[in-house]
Amino acid sequence: MRTVPEVSKRFAILIFAIATVAAYCGVSGVAAQTKSTPASQSQSKKPATTPATVQAPAPAPNSPVSTHFPILLLAFGPPEGTQPGWSIRIGIKGPERMDRPNYPPMTLEPLDVTREGTNDEWTYRAKDAATGADVSVHLARDPCTTSDANGAKYTFRAIAEHAQLGTFNGCARIAAELFPKINNQPDPDDDDKPPAILPADIIKFQLPTAIAYISGKKVIVGLGKARKIASQDGMEPSLSHDGKKLFYTRPDTKTGPDRTIVLYDTTTGRSQDLVHGGVREAFWSPDDTRVAYLNYQDSKWQLYIFTAAAPQQGTPIFTGSLASLHGWVDPHTLLASDMENAYWIDDDGRTTQTVPLKEIYGTEFDITGSDTFRVNPINSDLLLVSAPYVKAPTGAPTDQMGLAAAIFLYEVKSKRRTLLSPSDEWARHGEWSRDGVQVFYTRRLSATSYFTYRQLWDGSESKRYLEGADLVIGK
Repeated sequence: MRTVPEVSKRFAILIFAIATVAAYCGVSGVAAQTKSTPASQSQSKKPATTPATVQAPAPAPNSPVSTHFPILLLAFGPPEGTQPGWSIRIGIKGPERMDRPNYPPMTLEPLDVTREGTNDEWTYRAKDAATGADVSVHLARDPCTTSDANGAKYTFRAIAEHAQLGTFNGCARIAAELFPKINNQPDPDDDDKPPAILPADIIKFQLPTAIAYISGKKVIVGLGKARKIASQDGMEPSLSHDGKKLFYTRPDTKTGPDRTIVLYDTTTGRSQDLVHGGVREAFWSPDDTRVAYLNYQDSKWQLYIFTAAAPQQGTPIFTGSLASLHGWVDPHTLLASDMENAYWIDDDGRTTQTVPLKEIYGTEFDITGSDTFRVNPINSDLLLVSAPYVKAPTGAPTDQMGLAAAIFLYEVKSKRRTLLSPSDEWARHGEWSRDGVQVFYTRRLSATSYFTYRQLWDGSESKRYLEGADLVIGK
């Protein structure tokens, strides 16, 4: 028969074992209840000796520290100095997209994220998908207020760096609403799914209502759904911004340089010869009151301007030798080029800016006299360039001269170059829509087949638009 002390001793050992297991499993409630039992109180007066067979609990593993927090953020900043406003989406895997006012959205390829020590600071790294340039976003959990008039306060301070564009300072906030997934767990099947289209990704645009283009040798005018033949033989169409007047160049001889700039009234269908001789490439000014064109004088192509009210009285503006005229940058500035440089020329003849063509073309594209530059209507820093490749990409179609051609965007300030047309297309004569977010270009499908294609300025939504080439837009 066991004595009472023996029973108390065995019961105390059992209680100790239960408390040990509870502590190891993190069940604090069990340990608290154990301390309040009478048996436990009796043992507090006479502590039991720990049996040799009972081992101390192993320390619990440390909780994992996420190096990928914070996630689902929007870093942003208002215009500062020479830098425009900006924003960068940071998703589960890192920076995904950069936006700047009046520039196409920029796709980023996430690389990695590092946390700086035990501080609440992170650096997210990515690549510019179009150019391969390094991009980083440094985030710190510090109160942040933007320098704009809003003056709102945010949780994070952000510094973004793009190897081509420079440094951007701003704030960041949690922005799960911008992402298709709002939790912080990556989906292993994400790589196989098309990206969700979010409201912020939708580009608003309107199709043009007044156009002109070349079909064979014919100059065609399109007003709404109606089509008119302006000329049986012409080139270089140029529509006024209201769509009511059309210039085109008519060749006067098959072998000589003599041509005529013709004015066609799209409402009445009447034509009027304006300027004869070695003339080409007429462009309406933004307010449709003046016309710039190239005139062959003294064995070189010079820049001339005439007013719409007195077209026979052209005035020389720039008497240097030019290869191409590319249109108006603003009401007082024109863009032209020779075979070495692009020139921004005031309407008083002064050259305000010169950019070597090698900077614009890089090593991938070749300089020819038939290349075209078009200034974006809402952003004069953004050029749409049409040029042939130096070396045709593998599988690229070529023309009768054996040249493969493409269209690309060039940012004058940052020197960032972005290819728009796929390498399996022959693309020429890029043209902006009036809203500045659409690009129209000529695509060669065969030796006798040319179509105009349309795409958005980020290179997406490429579609066949009409049969014909060298399309220009009035409105």
